[in-house]
Amino acid sequence: MIQQDLTEPLRERIAGACADKTPVSIRGGNSKSFYGHPCEGESVDVSQHTGVLEYEPSELVIQARAGTALTDIEKLLDQHRQMLAFDPPHFSPKGTLGGAVATGLAGPGRPFTGSVRDSILGVGLINGRGEILNFGGQVMKNVAGYDVSRLMAGALGTLGLLTDVSLKVLPKPASVYTLQQLCSQQDAILRFSEWMAKPLPLSAACWFDDHLYLRLSGTETGIRQAQHQLGDKLLEQAPDWWTSIRDHRHDFFQRQSPLWRLSVPPATPPLAIHGEWLIDWAGGQRWLSSAESAETVRRITASVGGHATLFRNGDQTTDVFHPLPAPLFSLHRRLKQALDPKGILNPGRMYKGL
Repeated sequence: MIQQDLTEPLRERIAGACADKTPVSIRGGNSKSFYGHPCEGESVDVSQHTGVLEYEPSELVIQARAGTALTDIEKLLDQHRQMLAFDPPHFSPKGTLGGAVATGLAGPGRPFTGSVRDSILGVGLINGRGEILNFGGQVMKNVAGYDVSRLMAGALGTLGLLTDVSLKVLPKPASVYTLQQLCSQQDAILRFSEWMAKPLPLSAACWFDDHLYLRLSGTETGIRQAQHQLGDKLLEQAPDWWTSIRDHRHDFFQRQSPLWRLSVPPATPPLAIHGEWLIDWAGGQRWLSSAESAETVRRITASVGGHATLFRNGDQTTDVFHPLPAPLFSLHRRLKQALDPKGILNPGRMYKGL
């Protein structure tokens, strides 16, 4: 793994852009460039700013530069039978740690081991003034009050250029198996709700094409006992299934129609929106491939207390992210003003005016 510190050159780039009021477009491995709105600006490449700064397996903490490839971090963790808790999507071998945090996306394990935000202990960043700032730390408990470091999860680089990230990690389970059952979407949602309330070794729960898939992680004995409770076909390890869902290599994600990511209360019954469905996160995250209008998708999703993101294959006229209520948008604007007063960092990547 290459160790290369480009903090000062990156700071100079941002400081110069601030002085000239020139927008910049921050990029790492470019594996998630499709996500969010395109933004105009001079490209600032973070992909060469790499290396692990500190890793204490006994403390379950790792700190690495933002341009470090996820694959490199996961190889290092795997040597100590550890893993990133939030199961980050890669989408390509070039996916970086900074990109994983900036997009805030998590894989099938999210309901069981936590989100990106839950894993963050601290970050280093360069704000829109070209100042180097550090927030949080490398300890499991943060009592600093307002946790700026976790604001970076899902901010898409609009609040700062990430230079490094400290994360908690988890031990890898001794055994992992997948259980498959034949059932309808409605039945799958009901079963998810029932099983999530029980002490079962679940680590992922997904439904697609009248089949329910459960990932069981833990000891061999615990998994076999859970199988007796849950029944049906055991697919043994089946790692490719979960990787294909996480990285959108599954055939479902290859459709050319708009792909929506719906976040809803997990027990919500099937939604009356025409299209093809894949349900993840034990019902909490629902992928929809549909030609229905954005207004229809968002109206129905909001009616059950959820929100909808146009994840892929949208047109330039549709907002990618669910419109914010005025008070929340005002809060976003104040945060942007505090960290990027001239609005040069990834302008418009999330919302117009931010």
